[in-house]
Amino acid sequence: MPGGRLTQPERQQIALGLADGLAYAEIARRLERPTSTITREVMRNGGPNAYRADIAHRATEHRAHRRKPATPRSPRTPQQPYGRDAEAVREYQEVFTTVIMASGAPTMMARVMACLTLTDSGSLTAAELAAHLQVSPASISKAITFLEGQGLVRRETGEGRRERYVVDDDIWYQSMIASAHSTAQLAETSRQGVPVLGTGTPAAIRLENIARFLDFVSESITRAAEQARDVLHTKAPTTHPETDPDSTT
Repeated sequence: MPGGRLTQPERQQIALGLADGLAYAEIARRLERPTSTITREVMRNGGPNAYRADIAHRATEHRAHRRKPATPRSPRTPQQPYGRDAEAVREYQEVFTTVIMASGAPTMMARVMACLTLTDSGSLTAAELAAHLQVSPASISKAITFLEGQGLVRRETGEGRRERYVVDDDIWYQSMIASAHSTAQLAETSRQGVPVLGTGTPAAIRLENIARFLDFVSESITRAAEQARDVLHTKAPTTHPETDPDSTT
């Protein structure tokens, strides 16, 4: 696969592929680029619905001129358990992180969330996260505080009273329920505005319709989450012949 920065013709091909509804993997295959490269390119330049090749190219050139030379980091790639391809895992983690960012999470929070999710144990210490992501402990602490506030991560005490940060099987269920509650609260607030603006007026009708819509969405999310909760606890039907202890991904 070619290396280096994307060229303007390649960005034009990305824009055409998006317009045709192609998946990132298919666009990447046609350009002979890693899928993670295409995903990052699109997400940092407006997303699939707003991506424009000319604007993306100018923005990249501008960033390149402003960027200071970075101190080379060690190319150490952690050894992977279960015979995994370390480079493929690293590339997938970048894609996963980018998609979490696209859902609204800040960069560091997305990196920490992806790192935790892609470990077999689902838990790491602050030191392990900092070493894997090559960031300061303060950055990890800030990210964990944010993720904990969103109900996406919990803390537990490990050996020597050292905290471990955990993404367990129920995290996504709890996140969906929290989202449903937030949506229901917005529905109720919209409904409260109907008498204030005058029942039957255009603004009040708009609020009433919003409330009904959000009620339906909230109830649907809660019902689907309850019905699908057991899926999060389903164990793999087969075991892998290798049982290397998990460190980091």
